[in-house]
Amino acid sequence: MSELRAPGAGLTELPDVAGDVRLIDLAWNRLTELPARVGELTRLEELRLDGNLLTSLPALPSSLKALHLDGNLLTSLPACPPYLESLFVYGNALESLPADLGPLRHLAAGGNRLTRVPDAVWRLEGLESLNLAENRLTSVPEEIGGLSRLRMLDLGHNALREIPSAIGELDLTDYLYLSDNGFTSVPESLGKLGRLAYLNLTDNELTELPDSIGGLAELKELRLYNNRLTTLPETVGGLTELRELHLRGNRLTRLPPLPATLRLLDVRDNQLAEVPACIGSLAGLTHLDLRGNRLRTLPPALAELPALEKLDLRWNKLDGGASVLDALEARGCVVLR
Repeated sequence: MSELRAPGAGLTELPDVAGDVRLIDLAWNRLTELPARVGELTRLEELRLDGNLLTSLPALPSSLKALHLDGNLLTSLPACPPYLESLFVYGNALESLPADLGPLRHLAAGGNRLTRVPDAVWRLEGLESLNLAENRLTSVPEEIGGLSRLRMLDLGHNALREIPSAIGELDLTDYLYLSDNGFTSVPESLGKLGRLAYLNLTDNELTELPDSIGGLAELKELRLYNNRLTTLPETVGGLTELRELHLRGNRLTRLPPLPATLRLLDVRDNQLAEVPACIGSLAGLTHLDLRGNRLRTLPPALAELPALEKLDLRWNKLDGGASVLDALEARGCVVLR
């Protein structure tokens, strides 16, 4: 297969290339433009131009299947080639995307200036990953539920005010990022994402979670820090695959029973007045962060956590619990008090 590979070579212009070239990798160079002859490379399937200084592109060959343009200075894109499967344009200055996106399977258009995306995005039935983070989106239509093959979705760092209920119709498996928007609530339908492994709802304005959160049967990591949560639903205890639970910077006054599978629990900067005795059931817990709460004492069950490697209790004002901490330290647990 004919290829041209010269990433990070300090190039300022496109070198001569064979007419039958199938892959061009000129990422991390100093290209400011591409010549029109690129459109004549009728066998070109993959073009990697990440990290250059491109502000525009010529017409692209119809044979192209993968286009990598992250970290340029693009303000617009030409028409997408008819067989394009992967489009990566993260970190440019785009205010719009082409109306016709072809049969895309992967679209990464985060870090731009998008206030909306074309309706064609919600009709990409073969789409497997979608990244629209760090834009200026204010809404996402219910049509998102039609992306039946989507596995990964990132809508973080936008200006969204609500999560469409149709998100529960997706078959997400890898991750769902919804951080740093303006959400005050989560739809019940989120609990239908039974194969999801990672959920990030950080830096929003959530005051509660629906009981349906317990339906996330395959969830491994749940990030909820910097919200306004005062309680967690009891159904959290049913997340039997959960390994990490991040709750920093909320207003929690108590914790429900938690999954025995937890390895990391971060409840720093909340309003906990006690650690529940059921903490002793977390036999696999290795890291526990309790900084900045309102703790005065510690339950004896804390000393029985066999796998605990680090316990951080700083910025509490403990009146008791020294024997618990001494026992943990005696077996090698790092205790910060």
